[in-house]
Amino acid sequence: MTTLKTQPFDMANHLRNEEEIAEYLRQVLQDNDPAELAGALGDIARARGMTQLARDTGLSRESLYKSLSGERAPSSDTLFKVIHAMGFKLSLQPLTRT
Repeated sequence: MTTLKTQPFDMANHLRNEEEIAEYLRQVLQDNDPAELAGALGDIARARGMTQLARDTGLSRESLYKSLSGERAPSSDTLFKVIHAMGFKLSLQPLTRT
């Protein structure tokens, strides 16, 4: 009998370019869940390198790992620092109401 070895799924291993990252964020934002957004930003940070993000935000790696774990919603200050340091900008548009 052959034993199959598996590893937990990690989205960071599948974010290979900026187009994939942008699409991932678009999908996550549709759910309107701040903790999910934080988790997605954590995935992106791990894909790109958490150490560089810590330098760019002025936050410690440990603080970023906690804030971007997806277990809770980080402060808006942290979210804006991370989003800006990653080279993204937020834009708003009116909801389409039916």
